[in-house]
Amino acid sequence: MKKINWQYAFGEILIVIIGITIAFSMNRCAENQKDSTLKQTYLENLKSDIEADRQNLETNVTQLTDFAKVADEVVPHLNSDSDQKMRLINNIFKVSNAIEFHPQDVTFNTLINSGDLRLFKDFKLKTSIQRYYSYDIPQIKRAYDRQDNIHKEYLGDYYIHHANFDLMREGKFPFENEKLLKSIIQSLSASSKIQLKESEKGVSLCDSLISILNQKLKN
Repeated sequence: MKKINWQYAFGEILIVIIGITIAFSMNRCAENQKDSTLKQTYLENLKSDIEADRQNLETNVTQLTDFAKVADEVVPHLNSDSDQKMRLINNIFKVSNAIEFHPQDVTFNTLINSGDLRLFKDFKLKTSIQRYYSYDIPQIKRAYDRQDNIHKEYLGDYYIHHANFDLMREGKFPFENEKLLKSIIQSLSASSKIQLKESEKGVSLCDSLISILNQKLKN
């Protein structure tokens, strides 16, 4: 019976184990590097999305502030004997324009749908991102949806049934049922104040989240 060289056998086994360990370590390093690169890309894209949200909201803050001034100028003259109505027609058209907010959430949705949110180990970062998209954005959007509903359900209907633009050719005020128009513009004005408040808060939230993302991108 051939004698087994146990020292040689153990040496071979050890070499195999070391080789497997090295292979696993190299694979783990490659996966970690891949995850690190992917995480960096997500951070950059999230920052870009939130900066776009901030720009949209900041522009809206300016427009909503102007909207309030125009609405305050128009309302006192409606359903009255004011001789300033013709001068205010353009202002009525101005308050008829909807101010919109379209959040950029493609990167966040990709993070959730792919399960890649696991890449973010920092609890503050992860919760800040989730809160922004799952709570803050929906709250801001509700303010804009409320305004949008007034435009669609009331102002749009008013223009169809109570505006006669042929009268403008005769130099006459084209809006009939001024009491209804006044109520609609007052509703838009009140709703716009909520929009403005949420938009200003949104800009602040964006600044806070961008600051957190900047810190992570530096690391």
